[in-house]
Amino acid sequence: MTEVLTREQYQAEIAKPKRGNKFGAKRTTVDGIVFDSQREAEVYGDLKLLERAGRISGFERQRKFELIVNGKIIGTYRADFAFIDHDRDSRFRVVDVKGVITRDFRRVQKIIKAAYNIDVEVWK
Repeated sequence: MTEVLTREQYQAEIAKPKRGNKFGAKRTTVDGIVFDSQREAEVYGDLKLLERAGRISGFERQRKFELIVNGKIIGTYRADFAFIDHDRDSRFRVVDVKGVITRDFRRVQKIIKAAYNIDVEVWK
C-alpha cells in the first residue's frame, strides 16, 4: 500500500532543516539592531553607556576597512565596533567580539595592522 502526501507535506519532508551558527551564536536584537551574537549585543549596550557618560566618542558599528596588500585592495573587513577611548589618551580602538578566533581572522588582524597600524582587539 502506498502513502499519498499533500504538496505541503511533501515539501516539509524534503525541506532542509535550518542550520544554526556553526559556533553556537544566537542572533539577538537590541534597539532594533540585529547582532550576530548575544555577547555582541551586550558589548554594544556597554559601549553605548560609556558613550553617554562621555568616556568614549566617535562610536561606530560595523566600521569598514579595506584590506590592502602591495597597494591593491584584496577585500574588506567590517569591525564590530570602533571608537575613541578618552580613558586611554584618546586612542582610536577597534574591537571585534569573537567566541572563536579563526585562522582567517588572525590573517585579517595582521593585514589591518600592516595597512593602518591599528591593533584589532578581540573581546570574548
